[in-house]
Amino acid sequence: MERDDERKIEALRKLIAEARSAVVFTGAGISTGSGIPDFRSPGGIWAKNRPIDFQQFLSSAEMRREAWRRKFAIDDATRGAKPNAAHRAVARLVETGTAAVVVTQNIDGLHGASGVPDDKLIELHGNGTYAACLDCGRRHELDEVRRVFEATGDPPDCRACGGFVKSATISFGQAMPVDAMERAHAAAEEADLFLALGSSLVVYPAAALPITAKRAGAALVIANREPTDFDPYADLVLRSDLVALFAPYAGAP
Repeated sequence: MERDDERKIEALRKLIAEARSAVVFTGAGISTGSGIPDFRSPGGIWAKNRPIDFQQFLSSAEMRREAWRRKFAIDDATRGAKPNAAHRAVARLVETGTAAVVVTQNIDGLHGASGVPDDKLIELHGNGTYAACLDCGRRHELDEVRRVFEATGDPPDCRACGGFVKSATISFGQAMPVDAMERAHAAAEEADLFLALGSSLVVYPAAALPITAKRAGAALVIANREPTDFDPYADLVLRSDLVALFAPYAGAP
């Protein structure tokens, strides 16, 4: 390990040790170590399949059918993914009171699976481990939805009200959840440390949260494999693999 890397890791350790109300903000890079692909990378799923816009989903049964086909194909490809050491480290920071909240752009449910309580977890883009009716909000389990879809070939409708059922995630063109964004913004303003982990910080409005925290007085740490536009504003920038970087904070597997 180079001396500069050692210095940065020690600086991270010190910032975490001194934090009392940290916000952990995560993107796809924290889950690649669990076998979840970064859809935006070259050769990723989005390079092969243009995302289906929310209005397309609403207006076309064929687009709803295609959305579910892709959903189940992705689920098959990532089946068995489990939280890695970086997820467990984040959960440990919450458990010890160092982190007040975890804000994630991910939809894989791995932060919840790692032990982060629901009231400490803000999933800005929803959760892909279940589905919900767009009209009445009723939750639908994916196994049930898949049985119906594969038996009929038709996109599922809500068994309660007949509305469209969709993966409980935020699609392109779909409004961001107001409550989640307000909670995330409030947490960023109150943070003494903002850890941005595995995010390219290009998707707004979520990408503005690091600067919100910095302007409110928080120390800003960015750990991502590729440079981000916010690196010049960070107190500390790391290019280390997140699983290796945060394994010391993870505790027993």
